[in-house]
Formats: sequence, C-alpha cells, structure tokens
Amino acid sequence: MFEPVLPAPTRRKDLLSRLAEPRHYDVAVIGGGATGLGVALDAAARGFSVVLVESHDFAKGTSSRATKLVHGGVRYLAQGNISLVREALHERSTLLAIAPHLAQPLPFVMPSYKFWESPFYGVGLKLYDALAGKDGLGDTEFLNRADTLARLPTLQPQGLKGGVKYWDGQFDDARLALALARTAARHGALLVNYCAATRLIHEDGKVTGLWVKDRETGHTHELHASCVVNATGVWVDRLRLQDGQATGRDAKPMVAPSQGVHIVVDREFLPTDHALLIPKTADGRVLFAVPWLGKTILGTTDTPRRDLAREPLPFREEIDFILRESARYLSRAPGLADIRSLWVGLRPLVKPADDDAERTKSLSREHTVLVSKSGLVTVTGGKWTTYRAMAGDVLEKCFAAGLLPARTGLATDHLRLVGAQGSSVPISSPPGLHLYGSEAGAVQAMRGADQELGGGLSEAMVRFAARYEYARTVEDVLARRSRLLFLDAALARTLAPAVAALLQQENGIDAQLPSFLTLCDQYLTVPAPV
Repeated sequence: MFEPVLPAPTRRKDLLSRLAEPRHYDVAVIGGGATGLGVALDAAARGFSVVLVESHDFAKGTSSRATKLVHGGVRYLAQGNISLVREALHERSTLLAIAPHLAQPLPFVMPSYKFWESPFYGVGLKLYDALAGKDGLGDTEFLNRADTLARLPTLQPQGLKGGVKYWDGQFDDARLALALARTAARHGALLVNYCAATRLIHEDGKVTGLWVKDRETGHTHELHASCVVNATGVWVDRLRLQDGQATGRDAKPMVAPSQGVHIVVDREFLPTDHALLIPKTADGRVLFAVPWLGKTILGTTDTPRRDLAREPLPFREEIDFILRESARYLSRAPGLADIRSLWVGLRPLVKPADDDAERTKSLSREHTVLVSKSGLVTVTGGKWTTYRAMAGDVLEKCFAAGLLPARTGLATDHLRLVGAQGSSVPISSPPGLHLYGSEAGAVQAMRGADQELGGGLSEAMVRFAARYEYARTVEDVLARRSRLLFLDAALARTLAPAVAALLQQENGIDAQLPSFLTLCDQYLTVPAPV
C-alpha cells in the first residue's frame, strides 16, 4: 500500500555544523511556527539561501494549538470581511491539495432550533459557496430534523427544527508545520529548533543579522543575512522593541494576544465524522465540536491576555462556558471528569496603534507585514489557513524594500509537502500510520515497527521522529510528532518513560521526562472556581 521513501536525516550535529559555517544568507527567519516555516519554504523554493531558528520546538506555540480547522472563516463573512474570506477559501483548497495526508475536507452541520435560523444562516453559507467558486468542497444543503439527527446523532433533539450542512476542512496542525519544515529543508533551507535568537546585529543603523544560542549546549553563533524576518507570533514585539532601542526609534507594541481554550473529550459525546457549529452562543461567541484523531474537540474561547506564557493556563470561566454551551446542544453533556486533555493557544491579533485591545473578538484576523527603518521585517496576525499567502506577502515586502532582488521560483501553490499522498482514512479517525503519507513505508522499515506503545504510537515512530523529524524531547514526540498530549494527557503521561528511553538511545541526551510529566498534569488540571 505504501511505497518506502528515503527521508532526509535531521542529525543535530550536522545542523549545528552548518550553522557554525561563516556565510551570508539571503534570508534569516526567526520563529518556527506556521508563518516562519511558510516564509522559509517560499524563500527556499525561489532559490534564496535560508536559515530559520526557533527557540523551542517547531510549532511549540500557537501553531500546534489551533482548532484544527482549515477554513475560510464563516464568522468573518458575518463581519463583512469578504476579501479575507475569499483569500482563505482559495488557500484552503491549496492546502488540501499539497498535503492531503494531513488536511482534508470536513462536513459541518449548523443545527436550527428557531424557525428562522436555517434560512438565515443557509443564505450566508450559500454565499460562502459562491465565494469559494471552483475552490468549493461541496454544496451547502438544507436538512430536515431527521437528516440533522442522522448526521449528529447525539444532538439535543428537543426543539430541533432542522439544520444546514456545509463544508470546510480540518488538519493536523503540528504535523503540517513539521512537513513545511522538512520540505523547506529539501529545498536547501537550514532549520534548527531549540536555537534562540538572542540579539539582532545592526551596522550603520541597519539590521544585518542576529546572534543565536543553542539551548542544548549554550554555544552561540553569529548569523548574517540580507533580510531578517521576525515571525515570532505573539512574541514579535520583543524583537521590534529591541530593534527600536538599538536604532534610537520608538516601536509601539502591535500585538494584542487573545486566548483560545480547547477541551478534548471522548468520541462517544459526538460519534460522527461531521462537525457541529453553533454560530452564536449565549455570549455571542462561536462554539465548535470537531471530530479529530479519534476524539472530539470542544471550543473555543476568545479572551484577552496580557502575559505571554509558553504554556498559558485556562481560566475556569472559559472551561465552564464551553461545557455549559455544549450541554445546551448535546443530549449527553460532558462534564469536568470527562476531560481527556485541556489546552490553550494564544492568537497574535494585530491592534491599531491607538487601541488598548480589551475586546479581542472585534480585532481583525488579517495579517500585517511591517518593515522597520532598520530593515527588520515583522509579520504577525493571520491564521493557519493563510500561512502561504502571508509568506508571499512577506517576500513581496522584502522585494519592495530592496532587501532582496525580486525573484520568482517554484510556486508553492503546487509544491506538495513531504509525505503528500491521498488517504482513505479521515483525520477524524484515531492516529496511525496513515498520517505519514508516502513515508509510511520508511517508518515501517524501522526497528520497532511491530512494537506499539499505545495510542497508535510505535517504537519505530519514535525513532523516525528522532532521526528524520527534528525531535529532541519527550514533549516533541508526544505533543507534536504524535498528538497524544492533546488527545489524552493521561495516556501520554503513561507512555512518556518508554518514549524517553527510546530518545535516549537515539539522541544520547536527556529527553526531559520530568518537565513533560509536569506538563501532562497541567493538561489534566481544571482550575478551581474563582
């Protein structure tokens, strides 16, 4: 079924040897989330020399904590942001084509409990179809009561009038980020995780490079580049302020972080391959119930957050909100004891200069690219679905600012990512070998392929992660190469010692087991009521 392929190794000593070489790069990217990885791939595909450094692991922050939807943004349509929706719908289609093993169409059902809801929302979703045009995934359908319950069998039947079915997409965000990193590496980019940018280098008032520190050894390296891209998500202001201080210019913060909480419960609460969307909850927010990797994700919230923790904690009122609203629409409501994992992501929303951003729900989800007077290029905002468009805009700004010569190259809208192969197994199914796409044969050829640790994770998958997927720690494997921390934190905790032992064999370093066990506890802990 799967044809073995030869992956490119990611031996850290080789990566660090390349990093230590004295050379001048065309592009240096700071930040290994969706945006930074997208920029690295686009630049490398155009033939530029590229280096990317990430202070933690790829997709450690926001880019592994999405609601797992590849979407045009139904709620943005309601806000009248037609251009953002049209762009996102096109990018949705592109993403599903270049990574079919990790991104696939997903049907949604929007139930109606009032007589006006189906026609009202149905008209909007028909417009959604029209905006998608040739990029559409399927036609919007009006459902009667029986058809709605057939697709969402545990939906609250009392008062149900019918529903509307429409199409969007879903994906495995962390594994897609990894596919971007490895595809960029195939095109010559050097990408190094656990390597922090500590200071920008300025010469004659211009940014000419950066100092980086290997977090494993403490060694520092000096990198020089024609164009330095700050793609650090909610953390972009740290480098912007440093740039302003070094050049004597004022740089006001541009990001208003917003927190989104997600609760994972067993599939029995919504045993279907259809997602549930409630367009307007009691406080006006959207509620999703999404089937994903054998579980159901409930969320999300939109709460302003001033601190920028790497592992932000949920507020108890956010958890109560999600469970309370879920109980209104599910015939069997999950409770606190049913939570298998609880995780939080920070969104880098861009605020106007005179906005204190107390109401993040009203802020635009569009991205922003700024070039400072020193030449530092900063990109933030946006969403996962439009990462490729964001990368293109970054390079266009680099060309316009004279930081890089304008250059076309291999078009990323047709550049299939590492492992790209169609799959008959939906992403809503439990995790397994199918998520490796065309590389499944290479995984199966490794030692330990017949030794399953649990949750669809085998010894061979851990070894593959260490040798070919940049994995260094237990968290890298169980949070992002496998998604078990996000699916079942208790199971991840149980498997962690075995994963640590395998990583010790492969990498010969401490796999940071104690810190991961603490993280598992956090993903299982519900804060006490205030």
